[in-house]
Amino acid sequence: MSLSLYDISVPAFQRGLDVLSHLLDQGIAHARAQGQDPERLLAGRLAPDMYTLVGQVQSASDAAKFGAARLAGIAPPSFADTETTLDELRERIAKTQEFLRTVTPQSMDGQEEREIVIRPGGRELRFVARDYIRGFVLPNFYFHLTTAYGILRHLGVPLGKMDYLRGAA
Repeated sequence: MSLSLYDISVPAFQRGLDVLSHLLDQGIAHARAQGQDPERLLAGRLAPDMYTLVGQVQSASDAAKFGAARLAGIAPPSFADTETTLDELRERIAKTQEFLRTVTPQSMDGQEEREIVIRPGGRELRFVARDYIRGFVLPNFYFHLTTAYGILRHLGVPLGKMDYLRGAA
C-alpha cells in the first residue's frame, strides 16, 4: 500500500500541532516555576529579522491549514493573525486542529497530479499536489515548528529532543 496525500499531510500536521501545544505548555510551566510572566515568551526570536514566537506559531498554523485546504480543494478558515497572548496562540492551534479534523482522505486522495498555484510575496509558484506537499508545505511547516522550539530553548525553557519527537513511534 502506498502513502496518499492525506496520509503524508494531515496526520503530520496534527502531530506537529500537538507538539507545538506541548512546547507552549512547557514554556508556560517553566516561566511560572521561575516566577516570570509567561507572556514574555511571545516576543522571543532567534535573530532580529526572524518572526517572534507569535509569528512562528501563526506560520505553522497557516502552513497546516492552507496546505490541507489546497490539497483537498476546499477553502481554508480565515484567522486574523491578532494573537497577543499564549492562550490566544493555543486557541489558534486548537482551531487549526479542528479544521484539520474536517478534511477527509477522500478529498485529497487521487489528486496527486492536480495543479496548485500559490502567490507568496507577489510571485507565482506552480506545483503538482505531490510536489507541493513534499517540497513546500511540509518543509515550511517543520521550519516554523522547529524555530518555535529553538526560540523556547533560547529563552531557557528546558526542552529536549523527546519534547519535539513527542508522540512519534
